[in-house]
Amino acid sequence: MSSCWERIAVLGAGSWGTALGVLLAGKGLDVRLWARRDEFAAELRKAAENRLYLPGIGFPPTLRPTSSLDEALDGAQVLLFVVPSHGFRGVARQVAEVIANQPLEVEAVVSATKGIENDTLEVMTSVLADELPAAVSERAAVLSGPSFADEVAKGMPTAVTIASADQSLSSALRELFSTPFLRAYSSADIIGVQLGGTVKNVMAIAVGISDGMGFGSNTRAALITRGLAEMARLGVAMGAEPLTFSGLAGVGDLVLTCTGDLSRNRRVGLELGRGRSLEEILSSMKMVAEGVRNTYSVQRLAERYSVEMPITQCVYRVLYEGYGPREAVEELMARPLKDEIRFF
Repeated sequence: MSSCWERIAVLGAGSWGTALGVLLAGKGLDVRLWARRDEFAAELRKAAENRLYLPGIGFPPTLRPTSSLDEALDGAQVLLFVVPSHGFRGVARQVAEVIANQPLEVEAVVSATKGIENDTLEVMTSVLADELPAAVSERAAVLSGPSFADEVAKGMPTAVTIASADQSLSSALRELFSTPFLRAYSSADIIGVQLGGTVKNVMAIAVGISDGMGFGSNTRAALITRGLAEMARLGVAMGAEPLTFSGLAGVGDLVLTCTGDLSRNRRVGLELGRGRSLEEILSSMKMVAEGVRNTYSVQRLAERYSVEMPITQCVYRVLYEGYGPREAVEELMARPLKDEIRFF
């Protein structure tokens, strides 16, 4: 498996897609950053930065924005999907149409989207398998871990996990994404890495609600710890490796999203805890908070696999059943007492 890739298509020009595009173009690679809207792509080209989602970060010369999917994919050896989970399948279908008309020599397709499709409850790599030709989707991988877009784009050190069933592929991608400030580790647990990146968003809303209600560090620490237990229980039920959740894609991303001021999901929780309505909160945000949709899909998965996830259930009730935050907290604390450590 080659690690000498030269042309990358980054599909999605939000903050995370832009940050990854900047990172890869900063290594001298030819990066096409695809934006859905013509006018937005034109604005990106003119400004040579993403003033809407990642202001102040200039584009390297080899980062070229476009709204043409044909142009973005032309000659691309690596396809990097960085679109919200609810739009992921639609973009994958568009990519499949382009591939049908102009066959590409794609060597890797990477999902950097953290979410699960609500309608099907499929992880993003399963969506890729549904929509892309087998010769492309069998080269799938996932990138996850503690990585706020703004900090990555500014060159602040962090580490991420790249998971693939193909060890040679994950090793090559590990080299592709690693820089002097970003260290990439590889993993074979493609399900666990995707679940970690999804469930942590639900827990960030829970912690945000707690913080917004004025609770303290004790509450935050308890929610993070018990949230990790929920993440691991669901992961094991779905065939993931338990140790994945003690790594970067599990506890690493969980701690970041639950405590970081740049976390959109924590911000949603904060405002809910302060008494604002979900509709009001979301209408004031220019970027997607995946945790709202993630809560729906994770709750459905918990039901499907008969996994006990009380924090997830309480967040679900606040978001979708009209529960007040205090009512949810009272329900969570009134549950029957039990042993803390239980084997899966």
